[in-house]
Order: sequence, then structure tokens, then C-alpha cells
Amino acid sequence: MADNASCVLVVSAHAGDFVWRAGGAIAAATMRGERAVVVCLSYGERGESASQWLQGKSLDEIKAIRREEASAAASALGAEIEFLDLGDYPLAEGPEAVAALVDVYRRVQPTVVLTHPLADPYNGDHPAAGRMALQARILAQAIGVANSDGSFPSEDEIIGAPPVFFFEPHQPEQSDFKPNVLLDITEAFPKKRAAMECLPAQKHMWSYYTDLAVRRGVQVKRNAGPNLGLAHETMGEAYMRYFPQVTDVLA
Repeated sequence: MADNASCVLVVSAHAGDFVWRAGGAIAAATMRGERAVVVCLSYGERGESASQWLQGKSLDEIKAIRREEASAAASALGAEIEFLDLGDYPLAEGPEAVAALVDVYRRVQPTVVLTHPLADPYNGDHPAAGRMALQARILAQAIGVANSDGSFPSEDEIIGAPPVFFFEPHQPEQSDFKPNVLLDITEAFPKKRAAMECLPAQKHMWSYYTDLAVRRGVQVKRNAGPNLGLAHETMGEAYMRYFPQVTDVLA
């Protein structure tokens, strides 16, 4: 049964990150009838659009291309998408950027947050996005912290404490990524693959993240117990949970 109150918020540094790293989780949520909102902090126009630069396109043209591709990918996953256009390489952290994210949290009221882990020696934009996502989550809980327009929030705008999951970086071993959550995305994977194919500027990633889903699927099966009857072709995604899980039953 769909939970119309559930909402997954994905904070993505660049226009393609949410697809490679969390496309399965997003599609699985929307297939259950839940809401999913993706916030792209940048288009990845400078650091992740080499093919367009080599074709001689301008910065504005590249931004438009990446926006169109990311919008199509979000649509394939059943998600909403927003762009903050903060620029990349570097993605600059600052109070205005965080304030914009606070507004998003309060408007969207997420029940789950997915974002980048806090270490990535190959791309500083990724941990910057993770840090801002965490800071905005804290500030959005405080009624004394104003919205970006200077108004103070109502009680209905204050968020709770949604759990935060870090999705898998491109080079996990170097990023100290040790997954403690394995997600079965078998049924959702066709939508993830369709979303990946909306990003031809990074076509080399299609096979990489398909193969990764297969490998994580093997781990899903090995950690699921012997009696769940998981299919041989199980596909998976890996996550790290940042805050403790609260439960009254150990399972």
C-alpha cells in the first residue's frame, strides 16, 4: 500500500549523480506510490560534461543539455527534480546555498534523505554536497532559523529528524565507504537503467553501474538469509546509514 506521507529527498551534487548512485532507491520508492524529490546543486557543467566541451558548446548550452538530460532521467524514475545552479568544480559551500536547502527541506518534509558521503578524495563537490545536506537538515528543524526570504517558519514547516543514507561513491575503497545497508532494487532496476540511458554525456557509466548493481545484488542475496527466495538476478544498491536506527525490535 502506498504511503502518501512518505517522501525521499535526494541531494545530488551534479545532474547525473542521483541516477548512478540512488536511481534504484528512487524508482523503488515511486513504484510504491511514494514521493521522491531530487535536488541537483549543480548541473555538473564544468567537471562532468567533457563531451560537450569537446564539441565546442558554450557554458549556457551545456547547462541546458544537462538540465534536459537530468529532467528526463528523473521522469524515468518517477521523481520530481529541482536545480539550484550553484556551480561546480568547485561546488562552493556557503550560507546562501544552505539556506536554499533549508527551504527545500521545509517545503518537501522528507521522511528519508539520500546524499553523498563525507569523504571523496577524487571529487570535492561530493562531500561538499553531503555536508550542506546535513547542515540544512539540522537548521530546518530549528524554529528560530529563518527561511531564505527572512520569514520565520510556522510549526508545520519545521521538519522532524529524517534518517540520512549516504549512497555509494564511484571509488568506494578510497572514500572509506563501508556499506551497512544493502537495498534490493531488482524490480526497480529497469527504471534505473532507463534513467541512465537519459545521460548520454556519461555513456561510459552505463555498464559500470549495471555491473555494480549485479555485484551488490550478490551481496543482497548473501546477507538476506536462506529462506527469502531471492531471484538469481537480484540487483542491489549499497548505502551507509549516518544516524542510528531507532527501533523496538531487532531484526
